Amino acid sequence: KTRRKEKAPAGDPDDSDASESDSSDDEGGARPGDGPLLRVRKIAHHGAVNRVRCMPQRSSIVATWSDAGVVQVWDTAKQLGELMSAVDDDAGDASVGKSLEKKNVAARVAPKFAFTGHGDEGYAIDWSPVVEGRLVSGDNQGVIHVAEPRESGWAADVSGARQGGHGGSSVEDLQWSPAERDVFASCGADGRVCVWDARVSNSGSGAPALSVQAHGCDVNVMSWNNKVNYMLATGADDGGLRIWDLRALASGASKDSKDSFVANFQFHRAPVTSVEWARFDGAMLASSAADHTVCVWDLAVERDAEEEAAAMAAEGNNAVAPEDLPPQLMFVHQGLRDPKEIHWHHQIPGMCLTTAADGFNAFKAYNVGNEVA
Repeated sequence: KTRRKEKAPAGDPDDSDASESDSSDDEGGARPGDGPLLRVRKIAHHGAVNRVRCMPQRSSIVATWSDAGVVQVWDTAKQLGELMSAVDDDAGDASVGKSLEKKNVAARVAPKFAFTGHGDEGYAIDWSPVVEGRLVSGDNQGVIHVAEPRESGWAADVSGARQGGHGGSSVEDLQWSPAERDVFASCGADGRVCVWDARVSNSGSGAPALSVQAHGCDVNVMSWNNKVNYMLATGADDGGLRIWDLRALASGASKDSKDSFVANFQFHRAPVTSVEWARFDGAMLASSAADHTVCVWDLAVERDAEEEAAAMAAEGNNAVAPEDLPPQLMFVHQGLRDPKEIHWHHQIPGMCLTTAADGFNAFKAYNVGNEVA
C-alpha cells in the first residue's frame, strides 16, 4: 500500500515536493519511489458485484454475481492485454497520466453470457477445475443452477434447478470437486454442507447425494482440498473453522451430527469470511474473519510439550503459550480492516493475498513456505 505523506507546515521546503506528489497521484500515476503503482482497467457492470471468479483454465474469462440477481460471464482479454503491455516507467509523464485517466473510464462491454433464471441475488459461484467452462451458482433462496459450456456460449439448467439441499435457506458458497468432473459441494445459512452429483437432474425438488449438519449457524465459506481430495474446510458465522473427511461422511457415520468433523478451531472471534487450502501443501490452509485477522494453519503440526520447553529454555523465554491456543495455528496476520477474501499466490509458496476494507494486502508468513531472499 502507498502511504500518503503528511502535509508539511507552511513554508517548509518539502511542501512543494508533497504538492507535486499529490498532483502526480491525481493524474493517474506516481513518481518512482512513492510506492506500488496499481494499474486498473474497468468494465461497466449492472448492479453491485457480489462475487467474482476467474475460470481456472482461462483466467481472462470471469463470472460475476450481481445484486440484480443476474449471473454474467465476461471476456476480459482486451483489458488484461492492456495491463500486461503497460510500461512501468511511464507514470512520470503527465501526458501519459492523462491517457491512463481516460482509459480508466469504465468500458461498456456486453457479457458473453447472462443468466436471469435465479429468483434472487446470491453470492455462491464457482468454476469447475476439471471441465473447462462449467459454472455453478446458488442464490439466497437456496436454488442452485449449473451452466454448461456450448459452442455459442453457455446454457443453464433452468428446468433442472437444485433446491432441495438447504430448505430454502441461502446458499452461501459452492465448490467443485478438484478431481471429480460431476461432483460439487454447497454450504448454506441452514448450517448444512451438501454434496451434489451434477449428472442427476433434480427437477427443482431433489435431494443432494450427501448432506451433513456442519455447524449450528450459517456456514459462510468452504474450500475443497486440491491435493487431498477427500478433505473439506468450512467457516461459520460463530468464528468456527472445521475440517471434514468426506470418506467418513459418505460411509454414513454421524451423517446428521455436526460433531463428525476431523478438526474444530474456535480461534476467530467473529464470522469467518474466507478459507482456502494451500496450493503447495495438502495440510495447510488460510482463513480470514471479521475480527480483522488472517490466520495460517498447518494440520500436520502436533503439540510437543518437551520440544516447546527445550526451545523456550534455549531462547531464555519464560512465556507460556495459552492452553487454548491451537498448535496448528502457524501465523496470525493483523493490521488490516475487515478482510473479505484470502487466496494463496500461485507461484510463491506461502504468500497470501487478501482483499479488505482498507485495500489489497500481500504478506508471507516467515515460517510458511520457502524463504524469500
